[in-house]
Amino acid sequence: MIDGLPVIDAVIHAYNMDRSNFANSFAEPICDLVYHSVIGTALPGFAPTREQFYRDWSIEETVDQVFVESDTDLAVYHVLPMWSFKDGLCSLEKGIEAQARWPNRIITYCGVDPLADNALDELERQAEILKPVGLKMYPNSWLGNEVLGWKMDDPEVAFPLFERAQALGIKTVAIHKALPLGPVPMEHYRVDDIDRACIAFPGLNFEIVHGGMAFIEETAWQLARFPNVYVNLEITSAIAASRPAAFLQTLAALIAPGGPGAIDRILWGTGAMAFHPQPLLETFVRDFAFPEDLLAGIGLPQIDLAAKRKILSENYARMNGIDVPARLAAIENDEFARRRAAGPAAPFSTAKVAAHA
Repeated sequence: MIDGLPVIDAVIHAYNMDRSNFANSFAEPICDLVYHSVIGTALPGFAPTREQFYRDWSIEETVDQVFVESDTDLAVYHVLPMWSFKDGLCSLEKGIEAQARWPNRIITYCGVDPLADNALDELERQAEILKPVGLKMYPNSWLGNEVLGWKMDDPEVAFPLFERAQALGIKTVAIHKALPLGPVPMEHYRVDDIDRACIAFPGLNFEIVHGGMAFIEETAWQLARFPNVYVNLEITSAIAASRPAAFLQTLAALIAPGGPGAIDRILWGTGAMAFHPQPLLETFVRDFAFPEDLLAGIGLPQIDLAAKRKILSENYARMNGIDVPARLAAIENDEFARRRAAGPAAPFSTAKVAAHA
């Protein structure tokens, strides 16, 4: 909790970027792309070294960073189906461990590649093990010797997964968009294909991960038009501290068409352990506001304390049926609360690899 506001981080990772986990030639460029985006946005003292980053992060290290080194209360672990990596990059096993050890802190999404031959069976398998509230997918598949793409409105590839997810009680489909993962066609990272998915599956929520990093106008109009579209600020939030003017412009553009209703469907997400959550939280909560001339000139609603509470926790809780007061009561004196009783620990102080390894 920060300044009295509960915090749900809508996406955290425990990457395995150790070279032994590479499954094909696409893995290393993906690692480099992610790492350079991290160090390109991090404030001094919050950038991981190469030694810290290019390795197998344990789930324990990840949750320590999130719950001991920052003011985050609950977090959502995404199982990733990126098969350039032998374990998908963020493994199912780590999600199982997190849910078993910290059930009051951790929420889980399963992860499936819809182009895999066993996609429906794998969805059912993970749903049985994790009881996830969400399904995470990528618009590319790295299963073979070339990168293939698919779209959210494909009635043969995507819709069967959505139907099965809904039947399994999954509430949300989270799709990586806006940020192309390497030298791949941009078309699969556009957001237009989400429109028909929203129309066809009004009972599912569609969560645009990295919303606002590209295709801002299209994303903003989706927030304005579809009540089952949500925007996850992962990586977008990373520029809040280092590039505040860019973050302000992005948030203003996302909100302008839909107004207050759009604020109700924006989710706080950081992508920790990659992007350290604490400076992003502090900047957003304590420093961010729209300038008065922007409010008057564009007609924006202010991102006041009530709006920040929505973005930091209430919107996510409503989307996936999370009882925040009950969760907060359950973690009031847990191991993480006790360890950070004096305030957040120093960045990377809980990691197994020291800053100057």
